[in-house]
Amino acid sequence: MSKKDFYEILGISKSASADEIKKAYRKKAIEFHPDKNPGNPQAEENFKLAAEAYEVLSDPNKKAKYDQYGHQAFDGAGGFGGHGHMNMDDIFSQFGDIFGGAFGGSGFGGFGGNSGGQRRVKGSNLRIKVKLTLEEIANGVEKKVKVKRKIQAPGVKYKTCSTCNGQGQVLKVTNTILGRMQTATTCHVCGGSGQTIESKPNNADAYGMILEDETVSIKIPAGVVDGMQLKVSGKGNDAPGNGIAGDLIVAIEELEHEFLKREGENLHYDLYISFAEAALGVSKDIEAVNGKVRIKLEEGIQSGKILRLKGKGIPSLNSYGNGDLLVHINVWTPKTLNKEQRQFFEKAMTDENFVPHPEKSDKSFFEKVKDMFS
Repeated sequence: MSKKDFYEILGISKSASADEIKKAYRKKAIEFHPDKNPGNPQAEENFKLAAEAYEVLSDPNKKAKYDQYGHQAFDGAGGFGGHGHMNMDDIFSQFGDIFGGAFGGSGFGGFGGNSGGQRRVKGSNLRIKVKLTLEEIANGVEKKVKVKRKIQAPGVKYKTCSTCNGQGQVLKVTNTILGRMQTATTCHVCGGSGQTIESKPNNADAYGMILEDETVSIKIPAGVVDGMQLKVSGKGNDAPGNGIAGDLIVAIEELEHEFLKREGENLHYDLYISFAEAALGVSKDIEAVNGKVRIKLEEGIQSGKILRLKGKGIPSLNSYGNGDLLVHINVWTPKTLNKEQRQFFEKAMTDENFVPHPEKSDKSFFEKVKDMFS
């Protein structure tokens, strides 16, 4: 089932400003908020979709990738994706301040109408860069990386914050010309977690956390592109108390291949042949992403001809088949000639068979370029 367009979800155009995107999200969040639609699964689903759309479109980098690649910029396998896996805790911890004042000041109301429920703080995200070869991108790969992440120290104990009574926020009532207005702000004592330290080991920081090395397995799907970001949920820093762990954000860096050049899902290879090989025809072994491939060149093949090897490119991230391998034929002209060679070519200059006679089937440069991108 195809995913709905993020701009359509928020009811905005691609040219919408950051402020317009925020206003559109707030409107949708209020419309489908769980406190306003208790027991309505469709409203809850729309609430989550709006949050997923806002998560991407409010971030300039994610928005640029979405505008270029659509949903496939974030979708992946093995629990990946820059969006699409948000739960209610994620939404309220990240975006609750945007629509919080609209619901009795809580903004982090429980689900199913439990307004005023406790906010769960989310730990900070960790970011790493993973370098991939073209072969790894073509086949998908599992990488094991060591990361330093904050975890709750063994033996740490938390207690309910006395300032906010475990709510993670404090209410403030002000008198305005429109009447009394109630707003909520994050508790300055517990930082929004609703808990404070009761006791902690000596090696823990002020929040009861310690640094620990952890080896994380990352399943990277075939077809990712340079600059794409994948998310491993729950492998960022832990949060104090009953908070939820942040995520590990994995940025993809594509290493340049010695012979193959990538263009989307297609690959390009420059094949250089001698004048004799072009005239007589020859079989050649060429580089492909998963080993060598033998191709046969016909007699009289022309320089600039492009051979398309179907399905020998990079897999589509959406699993709609593979791209192609485009082989560009380049006839190598010798730069120096000995006496015999020079005499041969001088004689050939007057030979009718060596005079160019392009046929209609011999495509022009512009037609070849057009074919290359079709």
